[in-house]
Formats: sequence, structure tokens, C-alpha cells
Amino acid sequence: MRPLVAITMGDPAGVGPEISLKAAVSVDVSGVARPLILGSGPVLRYYADLLKLPVPLRGINSPEDYLDEFVNYIPVNNLSLTDFEVGKVSPPCGRAAYEYLKAGVKMALRGQVSAIATAPLNKEALHRAGLEFAGHTEILAKLTGTKDYAMMLVAGNLRVIHVSTHVAIRKACDLVKEERVYKTVTIAAAAAGSLGIRDPRIVVAGLNPHAGERGLFGDEEIKEIVPAVEKAREQGFNVYGPLPPDTVFLKASRGEYDIVVAMYHDQGHIAVKMAGFEKGVNITVGLPVIRTSVDHGTAFDIAGKGIADERSMVEAIKLAAEMAKYK
Repeated sequence: MRPLVAITMGDPAGVGPEISLKAAVSVDVSGVARPLILGSGPVLRYYADLLKLPVPLRGINSPEDYLDEFVNYIPVNNLSLTDFEVGKVSPPCGRAAYEYLKAGVKMALRGQVSAIATAPLNKEALHRAGLEFAGHTEILAKLTGTKDYAMMLVAGNLRVIHVSTHVAIRKACDLVKEERVYKTVTIAAAAAGSLGIRDPRIVVAGLNPHAGERGLFGDEEIKEIVPAVEKAREQGFNVYGPLPPDTVFLKASRGEYDIVVAMYHDQGHIAVKMAGFEKGVNITVGLPVIRTSVDHGTAFDIAGKGIADERSMVEAIKLAAEMAKYK
């Protein structure tokens, strides 16, 4: 049976409702998964009318009530369009996006759904709602009690996992420590396994230009990254590097490596978004549940216009369904 994938609607003021519905009726999704949206009924009905959705929308009480001939949703925090302004930061929307995700995690932990695919939320809206999280990844770690986790991005053959994500660049450099790099390598190996890749070729990017050029441009490679790589090799991991960050992503995209360990947020994100912004997928690895996401934000500037591109959400749902095979 096709896995049941819960789609959390994201910030109602952004493009989340639109791309959730568009993806749910995509033939690329229906062939591999059963999409179940968690979100606001009034908002979803508004967008279903706006988009002239070709499949009827149906609210249900639990995942067990799912029927294939409908776009199924479970109402959570039923905001209406009178409660917020489309395209604007709103505390109620920040709270709603959190509650959709919380509901999805509960269902996944109970085994009611096979995976979660998340539409984008807005970090400022979260904070205005009193929810001091940096983003989805940190919320998921908190809700599942996970200590060791990482963000992985996927665009075609390019898979990138991060040693650090949502921190200032100065702090990101300070976080490049042997134990943290080593743990990220081990999480990368497990993540590759969840994608069906056995004995993955893991390559570690350097932090500095030319991977430090033997200490000429910085010594983090010598002091922290090389020892982490050597430790991983001793533990039997098929790991390479550190390699210069300006070439390592190209090599990986050409198939020379299965996954890249990036040292910080933009080092990995820029490469993946250049490789395939419209179809990029974000995965939180190390969790007890499968979670994939679009690799873009709430796009407030185009919200409510019916022109949002759903391809990243389609790919996120498809990848979640694929990962469910190896769980």
C-alpha cells in the first residue's frame, strides 16, 4: 500500500496552503503516496476554490478515515482568512504552523502516518507567537526528544548534510569541532541508508578556502576536521576529505560522492539551490520519524495569487514515500 504522508500546511499567510493542495492532486504524488494535509479547513477551502481544485476536498477526523477519491485533510487550528492578512507576518499564523507540525509528529510517532512533509513556516511569526525556535528542525528535535540530528538537502544527485545550520557565521566557525564533525559523518551514513544507499561515499568539505591549504588560510582543517575524518575511517566509514569547498559540490553532483558534509548553512544551501531550487528537498535526519520539506520559504510576495510552484513539495512527498520503504 502507498504510504500515508502527512503534509503540514505551514504558515497560512504564505504559499503553504496553495502548494499543499497542488501537490496533493499531482499525479506524481498519487502514484507513490497518499497525501493527508494537516491544516486549517477554512483556508484550505478558500484555496481549493481559488485553484479550482479538480478533486473534492474532504475533512476527516483521523488518518484511518482516508479515502483515495478526495483531497483529505484533518482540521487543526481552524484559522479563517479573517484572522490574518495573506502575505503578512502574523502571530496567529506562527502558532498555527507550529500546531500543524505538532499534530503531524504525534501521528508519526503513533504510526498513524508513515512520514511528514512540511510546507514552509515563518520564523518571525513563530517568535511573535512566543515560540522561540530557529525553525522546523529545532521544533522537530524538541517534539521528538532528539539530541543528535542534522539538516540534509537533496537536489538530484547532490545530497548535503550540515555540521551547523541556523546560527551566525561567527558561531558556525566555532562549532567546527572534531566531535561535532564526526557525529555529522555518522548521521550522514545513517541518512544515506534511509535513502537505500549502502556503504555511502561520504566527502567532507573544508571550512576555509582551499580547505585551509595546510594551515595557510586557517587551521580548523588540521585541528578539527582531519581528526574527525580519520576517526570515522577507523570506525569503518567510507569517508573522504576535507576537500576544498569550491569544488567538492561539483564532484558530488557528478556522482563521485554520495553525500557531502558541509560546515555551515550557506556553504551547503547555496550549492543545492543552484543545483535545483525548484525541486530541492530538505530532510531532518536523526529523528525517530521521517520528515522532508520544501527547500524554500513562505514567499509572502506571491502568496494568495495562485502562482506558487509546487514542485519542491511534490519532490518532498515523493522522497518521504521513498524513505518509508527503508524505515
